[in-house]
Amino acid sequence: MLYAITDTETTGGYAASNGITEIAVYIHDGQQIVDSFETLVNPHQPIPRFVQSLTGITDEMVQLAPSFEEIAPRLMELFQGKVFVAHNVNFDYSFVNHQLQSLGYNLNCKKLCTVRYARKIFPKLASYSLGNLCRHFEIPLYNRHRAAGDARATVQLLELLRKNDVNNHLHTMLGKQSKEQYLPLHLNKEDIDQLPLTPGVYYFHDAKDKIVYVGKALQLKKRVTSHFSNNKPSRQKQEFQRNIHRISYQQCGTELMASVLETIEIKRLWPKYNRAIKGYEASYGLYVYEDGNGYMRLAVDRKHKHLPAVHLFYSRYEGVTELKRLVKEFELCNKLCFIDRSTDPVCSAEGCKGACHGTETATDYNQRVQKAVDQLKQELPSFAIRERSYFNEKDSCILMEGGRFYGMGYVPTEFDFAAKDELRNQLQEYPEYDFVRNIIKRYALEQPDKVVWL
Repeated sequence: MLYAITDTETTGGYAASNGITEIAVYIHDGQQIVDSFETLVNPHQPIPRFVQSLTGITDEMVQLAPSFEEIAPRLMELFQGKVFVAHNVNFDYSFVNHQLQSLGYNLNCKKLCTVRYARKIFPKLASYSLGNLCRHFEIPLYNRHRAAGDARATVQLLELLRKNDVNNHLHTMLGKQSKEQYLPLHLNKEDIDQLPLTPGVYYFHDAKDKIVYVGKALQLKKRVTSHFSNNKPSRQKQEFQRNIHRISYQQCGTELMASVLETIEIKRLWPKYNRAIKGYEASYGLYVYEDGNGYMRLAVDRKHKHLPAVHLFYSRYEGVTELKRLVKEFELCNKLCFIDRSTDPVCSAEGCKGACHGTETATDYNQRVQKAVDQLKQELPSFAIRERSYFNEKDSCILMEGGRFYGMGYVPTEFDFAAKDELRNQLQEYPEYDFVRNIIKRYALEQPDKVVWL
């Protein structure tokens, strides 16, 4: 087996918008170096000042260097049929592969990360950076942050790791079924291996253990693995992978429960890498209050965060249309419902009995308003969605009361849903969001056989 031990210096941290300024490749047959190649590269873009100070490579140094296009045939010759080895292999591989693909080449070789390999051979070291590993094992490291110096040190590190690999981890890491080399640098393979093949919600944590991404899955292990099935060169993808250090998860009885919990957790945590929740959120509500003269008033207004609405609407037009229906059906006053905002003291509603100018008592008028509110509430459905849980011996349950999401949990398979109070006690209450409510209602329409009307 031949190894192409590689190091690159670049103009920035992600391949899509940055270039290579230097590359070194050492071909190793497991015993010794049998071929090598190293050169500065003209990236055809300015090298940032902080990168120049880190690597010592300046714009003047690369001005007369070959472009990547000129060295691409030689690199393909070196990499063909070899194992691409680097310290944090996904970084170097993403740059080399991106540049080669832009020129029409197809780099298709196995990868080996010496960071991951070192963790298996020498677990529990304080640090696995190249500099610290070289100091710990007394490996000479010359010209730090230059391609040839770092690649030479990686050669000696690989030799040391292979010598101490008594359990043949290398064979496993390079096996056809192993996807370990595609994982983020700081993420342990064991975190993936312990994930179940059941529905649930997963959380990606950063170096400070802060949750930076929340997702849902029908099969947790399969979905999480899919995040790392490619190594796209975009800034967002590269930054995302660098910042993942740990995975945690919650199992859910069904995919629907996972969808609901994902939305709730994103709203609670607002993780860095989650996009805004898409979905049509209700923006208006119908509110009822008592004015200074004791009359109950109905009004359509923008949704208030801390004021419960009788009913929610997606637009003001929808809300006003519904309010006009109630005014007509229950002979309410257009002025007290803010439909008629004219200065004319006479109400424009045909059924108004004079509440707007005091000829109808507040008691009589309020009785009709209450009937209108009660009818509207009765039209909002109360139901539960009951399904067999994937991971326990109970039934999953999601409860809607009066058109609002109450909560979810698990009940015994023989549980009687007619016992509404006991049902609530069996479930965990969650915050109520429009998007969650829409998910549940849509599912109830698509799966009517799983709906228990209450």
